[in-house]
Amino acid sequence: MVIYPKDRAFVGNISINILSTSQKKYKNFFLAILLISALIVGSLPFINFSSIESKKFHKIKLDIVNHPPIVNVKRSANVENPRNAECTHWDCFNIYHCGHTGHDRITVYVYPLEKYVDENGVPAVESVSNEYYSLVKSIVESKYYTANPEEACLFVPFLDTLNEDRIDLNLTSVVLNQLPSTWKLVSSQLNIDPYFLDELNILNKHHHGEILIMDHCKVRSYTSRCQVVSMTKFEYPKVLKNSTFCLVFRGQKMGQFVLLEAMAASCIPVIIMDGYVMPFHDVIDWNRIAIFIMESHMSTLIDVIDELSNKKIMEMQKSVMFVYEKYFSSMEKIALTTLDIVQDRVYRHKGRTYDELNLLPSEINYNPLYFPITASRSMGFTAVILTYDRVQSLYTLIERLAKVPSLMKIVVVWNNQKKDPPSMSQFPKISKAMNIIKTKANKLSNRFYPYREIETEAILHIDDDIVMLTSDEIEFAFEVWREFPDRIVGFPSRTHLWDNVTNSWKYESEWLNEISMVLTGAAFLHKYWSYLYTVTLPSNIKDWVDDNMNCEDIAMNFLVANTTNKPPIKVTPRKKFKCPECVNNEMLSADIGHMVARSQCVDRFTKIFGRMPLKSVEFRADPVLFKDVFLEKLKRFNNIGSL
Repeated sequence: MVIYPKDRAFVGNISINILSTSQKKYKNFFLAILLISALIVGSLPFINFSSIESKKFHKIKLDIVNHPPIVNVKRSANVENPRNAECTHWDCFNIYHCGHTGHDRITVYVYPLEKYVDENGVPAVESVSNEYYSLVKSIVESKYYTANPEEACLFVPFLDTLNEDRIDLNLTSVVLNQLPSTWKLVSSQLNIDPYFLDELNILNKHHHGEILIMDHCKVRSYTSRCQVVSMTKFEYPKVLKNSTFCLVFRGQKMGQFVLLEAMAASCIPVIIMDGYVMPFHDVIDWNRIAIFIMESHMSTLIDVIDELSNKKIMEMQKSVMFVYEKYFSSMEKIALTTLDIVQDRVYRHKGRTYDELNLLPSEINYNPLYFPITASRSMGFTAVILTYDRVQSLYTLIERLAKVPSLMKIVVVWNNQKKDPPSMSQFPKISKAMNIIKTKANKLSNRFYPYREIETEAILHIDDDIVMLTSDEIEFAFEVWREFPDRIVGFPSRTHLWDNVTNSWKYESEWLNEISMVLTGAAFLHKYWSYLYTVTLPSNIKDWVDDNMNCEDIAMNFLVANTTNKPPIKVTPRKKFKCPECVNNEMLSADIGHMVARSQCVDRFTKIFGRMPLKSVEFRADPVLFKDVFLEKLKRFNNIGSL
């Protein structure tokens, strides 16, 4: 789902409008599932629900559908104001009204069922169809419904607009102008453009009748189709079950029933519509279940299909049926999917993953780190420090780590084979356990080896020069990790970008709103990731990391994201991670070619993994009351660094 300031948008053959709660500083906003260009009706005004006198709210009555109350509307009344073209989700949707009563979900209010008629008794909509009734009923019976308009952030009118041929558009516009927000649905059937029909006939001639081209029969019927030339009659949509691929063209009306009909028959959709935005397109990976061909390249249709292997076709057919059953097989599923997407938009940190949304249960690599509850605090964490010979910086770091309440043990990984580590008597005297491990080879991958000395599930991987973090910052990061034990949770963040000049992926260290990597020079990870890095990470990645002494942190981000399909979590606003006791020539990252090499890593790892697994997110975790002016004794984490 995408959020656009559009007036009308479409789910298959259905258009949906949603408006947010009323506040004057918010413009007219439409939260839309945009599938094709829309008939512009105009944005709607807001009503301040604070003026509602009654505070006794009752669940909407669904049993009066055949005898709804009559509401007279003057056809001459003002219609909707022009929509605000600048309106977006970010500046027009009052996202804070969702959940403001304390719950952690979006809330949807459904208007009472009423029949709107003009001065002459002409209704805006003839009657409520079974489909629309099912849609509204599914919302009312869902966890998102509220009978209180004051706590709602989305509003749905009980006004059936599923069939554009059955509604009076002008009168409907007047009616909607009286509502603070609407959710409209428009259904329409497409006809094939003559241009495409000519192209199909040419293709069919060149490919010896491999294409079955059907249209209406002489005696039109919803349950039959006839071959264009021979007029051979086929039972519809049953005939689709005998086809492997089904064509979907742009047509005269706004929606395409043929898309859902094809999916219901496990027929792989072949979409020939330039600029067409698919239903729930930012949730459903349509490339798994459909083929897209540009209108100008329609002549390549058969060639593209012939390139698909039988195995690929079978996989796509299974995925088509899975997606149809999960999202489109009933009005209830369409409605609840829409609300689930809004829920994920508002509460992004609890959003569903790509695998959950797109893969069959048999395809999902279930995360072995799933915790039904928050990870235990009592176990604490182990700090693993990779070091070479920066002894004074190492000592300083150990002294500071020892002050962190949840630290259980420190493991020093000595990566210098030419020099022995200091004796234990020379290390700082601390009250926490400590082990020193001398490695056999100077490899960056040594920091992720699953050493038996690590007895906790949580590991703080930290470089020996990261001496600027406070105990409050580290303890807070551990608390965040406890909530998200399958993620990389840490401090220095980076992102990846696509470079149109070089046609490759690029590593970016600028301070941006989006992040897709948290560097493991100061980050919490579950010890399982150490096992996976050592045992399952492609050897050509590990070898490259160790040979070039770079990018082990990028490799770990790729590994975790590829397994979980989730982004990392940055904690605290701290930006600077400079070692006050180090000089530039001691720091690997000071090398002039460092950034170039890092970009090469991102691009190289993407090719090895066969996809870009990194997930971007605009999210950062800060302590409660961090910026608020309260007494320090009321705050748990007082010593949190700033920019």
